[in-house]
Amino acid sequence: MSVEKVVERIRFDATAEAQIMVEEAKAKAANLIAEASAYAEKQRMQTEIETQEKTAGIKEKRAADARLEGAKIMLAEKRKVVDSVYALALARLLSLEKAEMLKWTSALLERYAEAGDTVFFAENFKYAEEVVALPVVEKKSLKISLQRLPLDGGMKLVGEKSDKDLSFGALLAADQDASQAQLAKELFK
Repeated sequence: MSVEKVVERIRFDATAEAQIMVEEAKAKAANLIAEASAYAEKQRMQTEIETQEKTAGIKEKRAADARLEGAKIMLAEKRKVVDSVYALALARLLSLEKAEMLKWTSALLERYAEAGDTVFFAENFKYAEEVVALPVVEKKSLKISLQRLPLDGGMKLVGEKSDKDLSFGALLAADQDASQAQLAKELFK
């Protein structure tokens, strides 16, 4: 064999071996690209799922916040209605006719006054002089003060054991605390 044939043979073998290496490298590269693409697709899908979950969570939270805010607004409006009912009740109490006011006052004194209490009327109480003539005043030995207090109607009892605020505002506030739920139930069926 000649040198040229040997060199030719080495070249041929080297070319074939290089070709095999190139083919193996291409296959390995294609395999790596396929794996990387699969991994990227998996990550993309996972990110998309996480994004959808977060979006749904945000939407639900915002919807819940909106429902809560709506409920707060509705409650505030209902409170305004209930407050207006009590404001109307106060206005009506302040405008009671003489006979009704004396009857109301007598009932309050019978129920809440203790013997020897001093009665302080509101500045806007119209019938203080007539209250003096009520039987309950003598019966319980009540003292009527000439001093008027800045109350929203009614009176205040001052005694040895306790003081009692019988102003119309205080009585209506106590009634509102006790009856608010029932009143709201009736108003907002």
